[in-house]
Order: sequence, then C-alpha cells, then structure tokens
Amino acid sequence: MSSESIAVVTGASRGAGRGIAVALGSHGCTVYVTGRSEKAGDATFPGTIHETAASVTAAGGRGIAVRVDHGDDAQVKSLFERVEREQGRLDILVNNAFATHDLLTAPGAYWKKPLAVADTLNVGLRSSYVASYYAAPMMVERRSGLVIFSSSSGSVHYVFGPAYGAHKAAMDKFAADMAVDYRDYNVAALSIWMGALASERMQSLMASEPEKYRHLQLETTEFTGHIIWALHNDPKLMEISGQTVIGAEMALKYGIKDADGRQPPSYRDTLKVAPRVQYPLIIR
Repeated sequence: MSSESIAVVTGASRGAGRGIAVALGSHGCTVYVTGRSEKAGDATFPGTIHETAASVTAAGGRGIAVRVDHGDDAQVKSLFERVEREQGRLDILVNNAFATHDLLTAPGAYWKKPLAVADTLNVGLRSSYVASYYAAPMMVERRSGLVIFSSSSGSVHYVFGPAYGAHKAAMDKFAADMAVDYRDYNVAALSIWMGALASERMQSLMASEPEKYRHLQLETTEFTGHIIWALHNDPKLMEISGQTVIGAEMALKYGIKDADGRQPPSYRDTLKVAPRVQYPLIIR
C-alpha cells in the first residue's frame, strides 16, 4: 500500500484533466489517469492517457494509465476496484471526463447542432455521478477524501448552448448535494470554476476566431491542479465543503500563482458573475 496521496483524474488524456494530473504528480501523488485515448488518432486533438501518465511520473509522482470509457458503468466500477486493490484507499477524485462534440462551440441554436452535442449529459454529467458513487465507499470508510467537480461560469450564464450549461450547473449541484451526504464522514465535495484554459481545443478556437476570443486571459491546465492540492491539505476544508468556488479566488487564498508569476483574474471581476449559493434546507 502506498503512503503517498492517491488520486483519480478522469478524462486526463489532454486539456484540464492532463494538467490537473501532472500538477498533482508534481506534489508526489500517485495518479490514476483515465480516458479512452491510447494512441495518436484516437481523438481530434493530440494526447493519450499513457503520455499523461508518463508526464505525471516525470513531474515527481507516479502516473498509472487506465483506459476507461466513462460511458460504461462496468469499466468505471472496475477502475475503482483496482484502486482499492492496489492502494487500499483514495484521497482525491477529480471528475473531469467530458464528451465534447467538435460542433459544440459552433454558432447557432441548439437544434441546429448535432444531437450528439447532448452526449455530455452522459459522459460528463452522469459519468461524474457514477465515478463518485464507486469512489465514495473508500473515502467514507477512511473518513477522509476530497471529490472535485471541474466546472465553469457557464453554470450561471449562457455558453455554447443548453447542454454545456446544464452540465456545468449540475456539476455545481452534485458538489452541493453530495457534500450533505458526506458531511458525517469528513469527506469534502467541491465544484471549481476553472478559467479559460490554454488547452489544445481553446487554442484552436482562438486561432480560428481571434476577435471573438481575444479578450480571454488563459490559465494553464496545471493551475487548477495546484489549487486542488492546496484544498486537499487545508485543515479547514470541511468548512467550505459543498460550495462552488472560483479557482482564481482560491489561488489568491492559498498564495498560488500561474506560470510566469501570473495571477489569473476571477470571473467575479471579469464577467461580473458568481456561483449560486444553495439554501441550507435539507429534506430526506
């Protein structure tokens, strides 16, 4: 059994998941890297689970690539059974897997886009519930753990259409409601609004429509991973469990800067938006 912190990062072949996994690796974590891409050509953009796992190890941690189709519940269950068998525990789960259709960001009303754009309500929304479901027993038994949902301000304003927005709003809601069930077991759940990321997909979008996206101030994909690590080590973490937090504001709280010493701005300042606050009423 490992003494290092054990993490699972879903959807980590590229983009946010890859950056988060590598950042956690830089803090010495053993990271299970999941996704479907195993070789070049498996997806529109480059990146594989094996490349990410190697980068996690190179950063100072231990990367373990596991091919998982997060649309298949049996594969997800098998993943967490493997983690329990090999490590005996799970400290951090990052729910990041997200089925992104190439035309999600195309202009036009939702009914003019392919119906497959709604696949994110399966791999993205439902898959996060399933991963959390199978991860929970390990954390609850040890009375320790952190479940993260990667989200964005699209949960409270229009971005790319209703499928994208519903996914982000639901991620925030998952954190709020799962935190209620975790409360007696010292397990925390948080949703994090990431900023616009310097991912392969975003950089492609910016290149194709520079005027539309020129105002964006990008965060590195690793930035959120360092914030997650700081949250995990915060002795007062349970005080904010259930909240949706803005990554840039958590970075200020913990003294974390992005590459080249940059301090990314908060959506509260740039877009004048803030996460919804859940009412404390509980009906069981």
